[in-house]
Amino acid sequence: MLIRKKLEELNQLHLVQFEKEISDIERNQLYNQINSLDFSYLQSLNQGEKSSESVITPIKAMTISEIQKQRQTFETIGIEALKNQEIGILLLAGGMGTRLGSDKPKGMFNIDKTKNVYIFQRLFENTLEVVKKCGKFIPFFIMTSESNNAETIEFLKEHNYFGYDENYISFFIQDMAPCVDLSGKVLLEEKNKVATSPNGNGGWFNSLLNNKEAHQMLKKHNLKWINVFAVDNVLQQIADPVFIGATLSGGYEVSSKVIRKVDPYEKVGVMCLKNGKPSVVEYIDLTEEMATAVDDNGERLYNFGVILNYLFSIDLLYKIKDKKLPIHIVTKKVNHINEKGEHVKPETPNAHKFEMLCVDMVELASNCLPFEVAREKEFAPIKNKSGVDSVESAQELLEENGYTL
Repeated sequence: MLIRKKLEELNQLHLVQFEKEISDIERNQLYNQINSLDFSYLQSLNQGEKSSESVITPIKAMTISEIQKQRQTFETIGIEALKNQEIGILLLAGGMGTRLGSDKPKGMFNIDKTKNVYIFQRLFENTLEVVKKCGKFIPFFIMTSESNNAETIEFLKEHNYFGYDENYISFFIQDMAPCVDLSGKVLLEEKNKVATSPNGNGGWFNSLLNNKEAHQMLKKHNLKWINVFAVDNVLQQIADPVFIGATLSGGYEVSSKVIRKVDPYEKVGVMCLKNGKPSVVEYIDLTEEMATAVDDNGERLYNFGVILNYLFSIDLLYKIKDKKLPIHIVTKKVNHINEKGEHVKPETPNAHKFEMLCVDMVELASNCLPFEVAREKEFAPIKNKSGVDSVESAQELLEENGYTL
């Protein structure tokens, strides 16, 4: 049998150990899942840490003051591209609100004080402001996960997409990767189901292409650019005409909204050049020397952090879609069944998950525009229940920007 041969070669034959105990339908479900899963992720377990011989140098950002001087020109270019429907937007919405104390999709979290204000609502409202400016709806892709897709769609339908035209909305599920125990053995979630997890936000374009409806919408509108953004920043400007105009007029393949760091050691990824190519250096990899280095004017050289709001050229995306991104391995708690078929809910991290990151896609471009935005106007992430980057801090920033909660 081809399935058994495949699993023998992968040393994962235990995945079918319960096949005689399950129904024909369940067996077919298991076989179909095994056939569809990408087991090449497992190769990254044996690669070990790669020695880094990269040369990191600063990259020039377009600052707020520079943007202001050409704001009208950039906005005109951006509005024209939006009117011509050259721009699509893509929301990364596969996460759950676990850290906020919710078992629902993160976008459904209510940040209200006196009225219902959902994270999804804020993102749709921000997008509708641009729709009013350009007079046309913008093709809107929403990437969900297997665990939150149905609930997300149901919630947005129930709220009439907060006024957005549903004909311009396309949902697709993020591709999944197998979960393995600490010895490299792929886990079973059930006797007829392999334990999987989303493959990280870096897999968004291939996940889109793998979905028939989303791919058709991409081709139907003949889009030239996609603005990718995260679900948790309730102040971000989406399909920002000025951002679009600056990118198009400068001939860039990708651009990234960035904020000026509050201090040299702020925990954000920083735009840079790696071996002459645009890249992002994570804060844990930023040396003391790099963090404090300044130019002749006393400005820090590595001073602009990414906020996960990118504009990608479609041409670039097709060019890099078959290139392998780095696989990041994270160790988490994963529920599974043991060799006796008993359900196990671990108390400590017991498994590896595999993720690709959107920041790594930037390295595959020949150039990139770091585009500075005002932190207090465009950066209100909701990652925690309280404290830094929390519901409380986001509420405060929204109110400072004139939004009534």
